[in-house]
Amino acid sequence: MEKWIEIAKECGFTEAAPMDPSTCKPMQMVRDACAADKCHAYGHNWTCPPECGTLEECTERMQKYQNGILLQTVGQLRRDIDTKGYVLTEQQHTEALHKFAEEIRKEYPDALCLGAGGCRICKTCAYPDPCRFPGKACSSMEAYGLFVTQVCRDNDMKYYYGPRTIAYTACVLF
Repeated sequence: MEKWIEIAKECGFTEAAPMDPSTCKPMQMVRDACAADKCHAYGHNWTCPPECGTLEECTERMQKYQNGILLQTVGQLRRDIDTKGYVLTEQQHTEALHKFAEEIRKEYPDALCLGAGGCRICKTCAYPDPCRFPGKACSSMEAYGLFVTQVCRDNDMKYYYGPRTIAYTACVLF
């Protein structure tokens, strides 16, 4: 695990820690928040619900794994509401996740990478046409029904880093 934590930091994550896959407990209330479609991806993106699978299918996928790692990018904000800071931190997080996914899949080709927010590999998802990068596509933790703060809590990782910070969280099961 230490190897993967080190690689995660090299990829650009602020924090990385071991994660117990059994703490991945999908919740209907999280999936219901997706169904509210505030991000306009529900039913329009291969990595979002309902296309990413039912909660039962997501649970079954996650239960196959013995190991996990939680990954975070923590950004400092210039003021309480700092849209540029949110966007920059999310971009850094997404880039780090794509780098890390590429590295871990060299050893674990079937690793399940769950990010923060949408897939973001393509500027526009090909949906309903076939996914252009099915081997790289990445659902979010929320798409799988995970309540991120609870997953962090269950794995002894902070979620809140104080005023004028933002934390984006991902996990990789392998």
